[in-house]
Amino acid sequence: MFDSFLDPAILCFFLGIAATLIKSDLEVPSPLPRLFSLYLLLAIGLKGGFELAHTGLQAQGFAVLGMALAASALVPWLAFPLLAKRVGRKNAAAIAAAYGSVSAVTFITGVSWLETSNTPFSGYMVAALAVMESPAIVSGMLLSKKRGEDKQGFREAVREALTNGSVVLLLGALLIGWISGEKGAKSLEVFTGPLFKGVLLLFLLDMGLVAARRFGGLKKRASFLLAFGFLFPLSIGLLGLLSGKLLGLPPGDLLLWCLLCGSGSYIAVPAAMRLAVPKADPSLYITLPLAITFPFNILLGIPLYDFLIQSLA
Repeated sequence: MFDSFLDPAILCFFLGIAATLIKSDLEVPSPLPRLFSLYLLLAIGLKGGFELAHTGLQAQGFAVLGMALAASALVPWLAFPLLAKRVGRKNAAAIAAAYGSVSAVTFITGVSWLETSNTPFSGYMVAALAVMESPAIVSGMLLSKKRGEDKQGFREAVREALTNGSVVLLLGALLIGWISGEKGAKSLEVFTGPLFKGVLLLFLLDMGLVAARRFGGLKKRASFLLAFGFLFPLSIGLLGLLSGKLLGLPPGDLLLWCLLCGSGSYIAVPAAMRLAVPKADPSLYITLPLAITFPFNILLGIPLYDFLIQSLA
């Protein structure tokens, strides 16, 4: 488990945090993080498509997609009662939506972990990542609204959720990889292989810088929010481990499923919540999944889930 701390990508994340804490002027120029995000999503979508073309979409794949849709829609309803009395209805709905959705960067880090240990995973896990964005956003908006509230704004936010750029890119890349198959995989071997790890280093460096800057947003109700940011996603991740084991998922797929269940969105959901729930406090629903849950997952969550999966096997 300790080896995860020695991974260069994880160490770059630490470097970003340390640079912010010592008030260094280190930064990644603003257009580049967006480019890194686009590349990583495109590369992981293509990888999933190539793998899907190789293995095909079998009954287990359809079962995983069904579980992914159900989990994304239902998790916000589990989180909301725990949060509402502490942070108010609007904030609770936005935070709950974030934890029903997923962190693509956590998923990508999990893929990198699997590749380091030469553990295969199925292409349909990328499809599961893509379909888990929108249901959580819709559930969050339903939780935030009382009867008679702005239906037009609700419809617009639902449309935004379903056409979110990360979802479109992931599904599009998955489809491209699936159609092009083995021939496409060979022609893009450098793009989806050696280049991937280098871009991930730079991206996690930037994420460390951003996460450290967000720590201040948790000053109010710090003890409760810290406990929620650690314990709630871990609990859902362990439920994911149980459900995936019952479904018979292989180790690589099971690790990624735990991460999908136990991560929180700080990109797609905040963009939708800003539109749909303008009264919710962004310092809560962005900071909690980004500054608390994301570091926990990449530093401890991934090796913990991997250890449990190997133990159960």
